[in-house]
Amino acid sequence: MSKLRRTVRKHWLLAVFLAAGLVLRVLATVAYRPAIIYTDSVQYLTNMGELSPDQLNPIGYDFVLGPLVAIGGLTFVVIVQHLAGLLLGVAIYALARRLTVYRWLAALAAAPILLDAYQVQIEQNIMAETTFDVILVAILWLLLAKGAPGWRRAGAVGVLVGAAFTVRAIGLVLLIAVVLCLIVAWRGRRLEVVRRTAAAVAGFGVVFAAYAGYYHAETGRWGFTGAENQVLYGRTATVANCDKLPLDEGTRLFCPKEPLGQRLGVDSYAHNHYGDPNWPGPLPPGTTKRQLATEFAHLVIKHQPLDVTWAALKDFAKGFAPTRATSPDDVPLDRWQFQLTYPNLEDPNTAKAAVKWGGSEPHVSHVPAVILRTYQLHGGYTSGTLLALCVLIALAAVARAKELRSATLFPVAAGVILLLGSAAFEFSWRYQLPGLVFFPLAGAIGLRALLGRDQARPAMADFPDAVDSEAIKDTPNFAPVVVVIAAYNEAGGIGQVLTDMPRTCAGLPVDVLVVVDGATDNTAEIAREHGAYVCVAQSNRGQGAALRLGYHLAAQGGAQYIVTTDADGQYDNGELETLMEPILLDRADFVTGSRRLGAEDADSRLRWVGVRVFAVLASILTRKKLTDTSFGFRAMRAELATAVTLREPQYQSSELLLGALALGARVVELPMTMRRRGDGSSKKGPGVVYGANYGRVMTTTWLREYVLRRGRQQSWRTPAGRKARTSQ
Repeated sequence: MSKLRRTVRKHWLLAVFLAAGLVLRVLATVAYRPAIIYTDSVQYLTNMGELSPDQLNPIGYDFVLGPLVAIGGLTFVVIVQHLAGLLLGVAIYALARRLTVYRWLAALAAAPILLDAYQVQIEQNIMAETTFDVILVAILWLLLAKGAPGWRRAGAVGVLVGAAFTVRAIGLVLLIAVVLCLIVAWRGRRLEVVRRTAAAVAGFGVVFAAYAGYYHAETGRWGFTGAENQVLYGRTATVANCDKLPLDEGTRLFCPKEPLGQRLGVDSYAHNHYGDPNWPGPLPPGTTKRQLATEFAHLVIKHQPLDVTWAALKDFAKGFAPTRATSPDDVPLDRWQFQLTYPNLEDPNTAKAAVKWGGSEPHVSHVPAVILRTYQLHGGYTSGTLLALCVLIALAAVARAKELRSATLFPVAAGVILLLGSAAFEFSWRYQLPGLVFFPLAGAIGLRALLGRDQARPAMADFPDAVDSEAIKDTPNFAPVVVVIAAYNEAGGIGQVLTDMPRTCAGLPVDVLVVVDGATDNTAEIAREHGAYVCVAQSNRGQGAALRLGYHLAAQGGAQYIVTTDADGQYDNGELETLMEPILLDRADFVTGSRRLGAEDADSRLRWVGVRVFAVLASILTRKKLTDTSFGFRAMRAELATAVTLREPQYQSSELLLGALALGARVVELPMTMRRRGDGSSKKGPGVVYGANYGRVMTTTWLREYVLRRGRQQSWRTPAGRKARTSQ
C-alpha cells in the first residue's frame, strides 16, 4: 500500500486526471444504457456474424466487437472501451516519460484523451474509434519507445498500420507518415534505411493483400470497403462545375441539381443521395451506380484539382477552431454530444439492436446525462487552438532541436496526415479525435526537446538520510546566529561572499556554515580558508538538500537563529542586521527579503514575470500578502527551520516559506537588494521548466501542509525555543 501511495504521490497530476476521467466514464456508462447506438453501430452489429467486407465500414472492428458482445453484451463493450480510454492516457503518459518528458508535461499530454467529453462520448458508442486509438498508441510505442527501429520492429509497425486500416479505412494514410519518418527521422546507412522502410511497407502489404483478397473472394471484385466510391463522390459533388466537365450521358446524372454556392454538404451527397436506391434514376444500359459515381468523381478531380484541394484544406482547418461548432452542411455536431434523451430513436433499428445485443430497451438516466452534457458544452473538450499550438511547437522542435527530433516528427506528421486524409473525404468532429492521441504528445515531446532536460530530482526521505549521516561526522559548537550557505562548484565566488560576511549581528556572534553539495572543485578548501565551518555531502543532491542538512547541523550545534544566503554574491550580506531585527525584537519567527519591495538588477524577463506570478499564487494559497517567494536571503528561528517538512532537493524556497506559514509562524517581508550573480552561471536550468517545477512544488506543499495536515500550528515551538524568546 505504501508503494502505491508513493507512486500516486510521484505521478499525482496523472492520478488526478485519471480519477476525473474515471468519473466521466462511470457517468457515461450509467447515463446511456445499454450503450449509445447510431446507424453505423447497427451496421457493425449486424455484420459481426457475416463479416461482409463490402459494407460502409471495414470489418476489423467486428473482430473485436463480436467476442465482447458474446461475453457481456453492449454494456460490457462500452465498459471495455472506457477502460481502454483510461489505459490510453496511461500509455501516452508512460511513453512521454520514457522519452524524458517532464512529469507535469507528460500528464498534460495524456489529459485530452482522459478528459475530453467527445472522447468519452465516442467510447460510449458502439463505434470503431476506441479500437483505432488503441492501434495508434501501439504504433507510437513500437516506433518511438526504443530509439531507431530495426527492420523487424519496422515490419511490426507496418502490420499495425495494416490493422488500423482494417478498422478505419483512413488508417491507410498512416503508412505515409511511417515511411517518411523511417527515411528522414533516424539516421543510418542507406542499406539500413532501405531495409527498415521495405520491412514496414511489406508488413502493411501483407495485411492489405490479405484483406483485399478476402474482399475479392467474397464479392468477386477488388476493393476494401463499400464506401470508397460514395464518399469520394460526396466530396467532389460539393465543388463540381458541371458546365465545364466533359460529362457523358451517364456521369451527367450525378451532377447535383443545386447550383454552385448552394450545394449541400458532403454527408448529404455521400449518404442521403447515394444511399437512396431510387437515385439518380434510370442508368444507361450496362452501367452501375458505383461505376458512374467513381467516373464522375475522377473527372472532377482531374479537371478541378485546386477546387477539391481547397475544399479539403478548409475542412482540415476547422479542426483547429477554438471552440466546437457545426459549419453549414457539416455532419451535425450534436451527433457527438451527450443528449438528455436517447439519440437516434427515430430509427427503429436502434431499439431493436439495444434489445437484441444489449438486453434492454435504450434509456437515459437524467442526472448523469445532465452532468455530462453540462461539462461537454461548457469547456469539457480540447480546444482546436491548443492542438494547433501543439503542432507548431512540434514543428519548431523538428526544425530547431537536436534531441528528440525523430520522436517529435512521427506523432505530428501522423496526426496531420491522418486528419488531412479524413478531411479529403468529409469533415466530422468524430474524425478529429485521433488528434487527441497525436498532437498533445507531439507538443509535449517538442517542448521537452526545445527546453532541454528537466533538472528535477526525486523527493528526499526524512532527515537524516544516508548522505546526511555520512556528511555529519561531528557537530561543532555554533554561535547563536549561523549563516547557512549551500554551495555546488562555487569556488569562483564564495571567497568574496565570506569576506563580506559580518562577524556579529546586533551584538551576537555570527558563524558561517558552508554545506558543499557534492562539488567537484575546491569550494570546500576556499570556504575553510575564509574561516567558515564546512560540511561536505559526497553526492550532489540540490540546494534544498544541502540547506536542510545545514539547518539540522546548525540547530544541533546550538544555533538559535539560522540565516540563508547564496554562494554567488547576489545578496547584500551587509543587510544581515536589518534582516534579523524583527526576530530579535520578537515580531517575527521567519523573515525573508523581497526584491520587489527593495531593489533588483533583473537579468531575465521571464524570471521577473515568474517572481510576480508565484507571489500572487502563494498569496492566494496562504491568504497572506506575499511579494517574493524565492528570495534566498532569509532568517528564521532554528527550531522552526528544523520543524518544517522539507522534501524538495531543488525547488525548496516556496516549500520552506509555505511550510513555515502552515505551522503558524509569524512571517515578515522586508525590502532587500538582489544583484546579478558575481561568478558563474545559474544552475536552475531552463526558465520555463524551472518555473513549472517551482509551481508544482508550491501547489503540492500547500496541499500537503494546508489541506492534509491541518491542526499542527504552534507545534514547532520547542520548550527551549520558548525559553529563549522569553529571555529576550
